[in-house]
Amino acid sequence: MVVFLQLLSLLILSVLGFIVWRQRPRDTVHIGFLFFSLSLSLWIASGLLANIQFEQAVFLNKLVFIFPILLLLSGLDLAIKLTKRHTRVEMFVGVLAIVAVIVTLMTDSIVAGVIPRYSDEVFVGYNIERGKLYFAYIFFLIFIAATAFSYLVRRLRYANGRERDQIKIVSMGLFFGLVSGLLTAFILPNLLGHSGPANFNFITAFLIAIAFAYAIVKYDLFDIKLAAVRGVAYGGVLITLSAVYYMSAYVLTTFFFEGDISSTVSISPVNIILALTLAFLFQPLKRFFDRVTDNIFYRDQYDTEAFFGSLSDLLASTIDLRGLLEKASHQISTTFKAEQAFFFVYYTNEAHHHMSAGTKGHSKLPVHDIMMLDQYVQRKNEKIFLTDMLLDEYEHIRRMLVSHGIGLVMPLWHEGRAMGYVLLGEHQSGKYTKRDLNVLMAVSSELVIAIQNALLVYELKELNATLQQRIDVATKELRSSNNQLKHLDEVKDEFISMASHQLRTPLTSVKGYLSMVLDGDAGAVTPRQQTLLREAFNSSERMVRLIADFLNVSRLQTGKFTIDKRAIDFKNLVKQEVTNLELIAKTRGMKLRINVTDKDLPVEADEAKLQQVVMNFIDNAIYYSRPKGTIIINLERIKHSAVLTVVDTGIGVPEEEQPKLFHKFYRAKNARRQRPDGTGVGLFMARRVVEAHGGTIIFSSREGKGSTFGFRIPLDESEHGQ
Repeated sequence: MVVFLQLLSLLILSVLGFIVWRQRPRDTVHIGFLFFSLSLSLWIASGLLANIQFEQAVFLNKLVFIFPILLLLSGLDLAIKLTKRHTRVEMFVGVLAIVAVIVTLMTDSIVAGVIPRYSDEVFVGYNIERGKLYFAYIFFLIFIAATAFSYLVRRLRYANGRERDQIKIVSMGLFFGLVSGLLTAFILPNLLGHSGPANFNFITAFLIAIAFAYAIVKYDLFDIKLAAVRGVAYGGVLITLSAVYYMSAYVLTTFFFEGDISSTVSISPVNIILALTLAFLFQPLKRFFDRVTDNIFYRDQYDTEAFFGSLSDLLASTIDLRGLLEKASHQISTTFKAEQAFFFVYYTNEAHHHMSAGTKGHSKLPVHDIMMLDQYVQRKNEKIFLTDMLLDEYEHIRRMLVSHGIGLVMPLWHEGRAMGYVLLGEHQSGKYTKRDLNVLMAVSSELVIAIQNALLVYELKELNATLQQRIDVATKELRSSNNQLKHLDEVKDEFISMASHQLRTPLTSVKGYLSMVLDGDAGAVTPRQQTLLREAFNSSERMVRLIADFLNVSRLQTGKFTIDKRAIDFKNLVKQEVTNLELIAKTRGMKLRINVTDKDLPVEADEAKLQQVVMNFIDNAIYYSRPKGTIIINLERIKHSAVLTVVDTGIGVPEEEQPKLFHKFYRAKNARRQRPDGTGVGLFMARRVVEAHGGTIIFSSREGKGSTFGFRIPLDESEHGQ
């Protein structure tokens, strides 16, 4: 029975170590537990072999003393890894252990020899003959054990939640296992004088196995709860099927074969039928035990499919970025029992920004800490990691995350860079399992897509808000500028009106006196004087008309511009203006040629204003034409309109400036060079006067070739019957 229990404990430890290792083959803690369980199994195995009569009895008993060294060394290694405090103590103790192994195996300093032990002349095992360093060996083992416990106790000071419970259970199991091992392997054999108690070393294995199994199932140690629970379920299925098979076979073979149960039953039709029946029962039984174990061990666990479904619905239901992050954080926190959950997301809107949103009261990471996290994630290309799994070389990262209460970090990768993070606080009742990490990584891509879509909408809203703000500012500035311009325009109009009124009176006097001198009222004048006086008279005439233009512009601005229409002969008006301007043209080396229709051209018009328009067109042609040129004035009747055109061979108007030519105060660039003293008022007033008479402006020009200015106005045919 003792041998059976030893073999059973050896099997349990080996299987448990292998299951833990298979869950995370590269995890140093899982690898450490595998070595620990194998060392314990090998110690039990060596004890079994040492009690068999072999020629190598001394060597085998030395192995019994070697494996405790390896066992405690691997236990120390496991304790250090569980507490995440990698120090040089491990290396120092390892060197001492190697020395101890060599001394034990190669010399007689610990095991000097073995003495066969008999009971009623029957061989029952060996007693150990102690060497000189036997007790030093025991103290060395106690030293290693004490060092391991010191690490576990130190970890308990700042561990919290489920991790604290895990360390407590493991520490208790290791402590009672160590006490049991010392009692059975060393203390009792020395007190009783024989090595019989050493056969009960399986108690040590059972105590340690029970402690680790309880920590695994109850507190998720090593993240193999699922494998352990399923092992219990399958074990229950197999035991049930075996019991049913055995009982059914026993009853049926007894009934059909009248109690004659022979080895041939195994191939009888009854057993075949039973085997097929049990094969059909396997799946229902398996499902039954799955439900039972789930209810016992996973009572507080989440449904993965339900989580996927609800999160997908949530991500598809909103495009508000902050609302999306807060709702997703709440669901993740609730599902994974995290103390907090929040997102940190980068976005760009003319500059680099970030947003942090999550459960109420979540941590706020400074930009410096996030930059530190960015560097680590980019360097390691991490998909997801636990804070307490960071290596010693990244102790600064671990301290930073611990200071913010963050236990899990999942980067959100997009186009080869981390566009943000999902950050979870410490687990409320332990630590995150491998299943948790797998589920989170499974939704990572969906989270990235949803956040990207929400980011586009968010950035568009921010851009619209920014543009609206800029538009509002620009509108405000434009309104202010417009009001200022209106004020300046009013001041200008007031100045022009005032100046025009003030200038008109003295200019009229000057014009009158010049006319009197020219008429000889002040005495005879020489031809030379008459020419100069005529030039002065024409200039004053132009000045009077210019002032009249300014007054009309002022009247237009104030709404006082009026057209005083009466019946006139448009043909006589044009001829008179041509006659008045011939002297000015002659002084500039120009010729005026008029082509006039022989028909009368009666119109209803304001004679003074229409005369001013005709004068303005001919005067412009004179001043903007080249010397010795000819200006042609055409006056004709076309249908029911009188049409006047003034054609010159002057500088013309650039094509790109022609649309603005009839605007107030506008002058083309070449016109400003040709005649700097112009005002840009004449053409503006001409258009307004013509349009006030129901007419239209005629204009065409080619830069450097000349221009055609004119207008058409309706004839007054009511009295002439034409």
